[in-house]
Amino acid sequence: MRSLSTYSLLCLLFVASVFSLDTITRAGRYLYNSTDGSRFYIKGVAYQEEGTLGSDAANSLPEPTDFIDPLADAPSCQRDLPNLKTLGVNAVRVYSVNASLNHDACVQSLADAGIYLIIDLSQPVNGSLNRDFPAWTTNLLDLYIENINAFLNYSNVLAFNVGNEVVTSPAETVAAPFIKAAARDIKAYLRSKNSTALVGYSSIDGDQSWRGPLANFLSCDSDADSLDIFGLNNYEYCSTATYSNSGYPSLVQDFTNYNIPFYFSEFGCNVEPRLFTEVASIFGPNMTGVFSGGVAFGYFQATVPGFNLVNISSDGSTATPNSDFNNLQQQFANVTFNNTPSESSAGSTSFPSCPQPNAAFLASTTLPPTPNDELCACVANSSFSCVFTPQTTNTTAIIGELIGIACGLLANQGSNCDVISASGSSGTYGELSFCDPGTQLSWAMTAFYELNGRNPASCSFSGNATINTAGPSSSAAAEAAANSCLAAAPTGTFTPTAASSVPPVTAAATSSTSSSSSGSKNAGFSKSHQPAELIALSVVTIVAALGGFWTVF
Repeated sequence: MRSLSTYSLLCLLFVASVFSLDTITRAGRYLYNSTDGSRFYIKGVAYQEEGTLGSDAANSLPEPTDFIDPLADAPSCQRDLPNLKTLGVNAVRVYSVNASLNHDACVQSLADAGIYLIIDLSQPVNGSLNRDFPAWTTNLLDLYIENINAFLNYSNVLAFNVGNEVVTSPAETVAAPFIKAAARDIKAYLRSKNSTALVGYSSIDGDQSWRGPLANFLSCDSDADSLDIFGLNNYEYCSTATYSNSGYPSLVQDFTNYNIPFYFSEFGCNVEPRLFTEVASIFGPNMTGVFSGGVAFGYFQATVPGFNLVNISSDGSTATPNSDFNNLQQQFANVTFNNTPSESSAGSTSFPSCPQPNAAFLASTTLPPTPNDELCACVANSSFSCVFTPQTTNTTAIIGELIGIACGLLANQGSNCDVISASGSSGTYGELSFCDPGTQLSWAMTAFYELNGRNPASCSFSGNATINTAGPSSSAAAEAAANSCLAAAPTGTFTPTAASSVPPVTAAATSSTSSSSSGSKNAGFSKSHQPAELIALSVVTIVAALGGFWTVF
């Protein structure tokens, strides 16, 4: 037998090292270490440097246009590891990652230090659920799966978050079915890969009239479509506050009977001095019956001043702890974990009935289907006669407006865009409502082109559309092809797989111009936590009427 090469031995040592941490499991409403059955509490810190911010006059916290993946920056990770060890954290939360980069060195170092990862799957610009016009689409599912695949072999992944502060008001609770569908599909994918990673969501701390129903909605019905862990971003314990006047008692009361693990996915009010005395409450006897720890915000400086724990030198070579760091370190050092209840006494997780819609909570209990790449590609490749061929690489800037124009034109002629519309309040989802915005736009352009007798002028859209000469020869052929795709594809809920390597023909077969319909994946982290996705579905919902799949023809 041939001896192992030095490289192979290093690979084996790497795998052994990464798989050295205990698996964290859920029992009842608590987290436990798999080895000894002790309760696990998240004692973490938010760990991501802010990317370049865009400009938005309407938003004091504009969204970033890029991001820095801290888990792919090995030198900076090594720079920060001593500080993370000094803090005594057992978890870091990272808001955006780049699946195309290598994370081995940093993740191994964190694993060796006993530090778990909480990874948000979304990215700014195009890669997140949009709170104003929510949709659960193929481009988002594919992005989430790509990011999961980049971390599947690491044992210290504690959880993947499917969203962060997507809902911030009662009106935005229409997004809840899309969050829940994302959790359902990501859980199914992880289980198909034998992953033990938990699936979570981080909520803004809003009024209990909708915050409570949202939390309950995301953990209702069954294990298959519920979160594994729910996080709350909470900053109400400031400066010299005490447990009794902090608002924490009301939170404990509100979540006393919550059915899944619950933790602060962010805490640390930036009112000086940041004493972090809330740590004693979070990990103390008043709260550990309900809470499973928390994540302090944040290691790096954000746009809003006063949140950073370290100061990074101009050349990036050093990270110097500040007084906030020292205060947090002292508080974390005094934490002792309460092991009550034991894992054997925690019971099984129950899943109550879902809350019904009301004036403060608008979400339907009917969830959108699993996004289907194959169906979208099949319909696009076989039935589109007029396709999106943008005159710019910045499709994000035009695609929403173009869908609005196309659907508005259809509405003016008595037709509709119901096939590509989705409503989280009524629970109605069109046959192509889960396709990426580029595919949806090509559908609307094709519908208008066919409705107008294939008049070449109706497939222009200011030069952003092109007649697909390789497409169907007639409206009847287009309808037959689309129906064939629908008949052959799985519908409803199913276990998703990695995206097909063959993209749909949404950038004309007859044009030299091509475009990524999902937009750029080079995005970033922002304290506002709501990256702006393509706004395509906004106008779709507005102009949609009732109708069949191809009634426009």
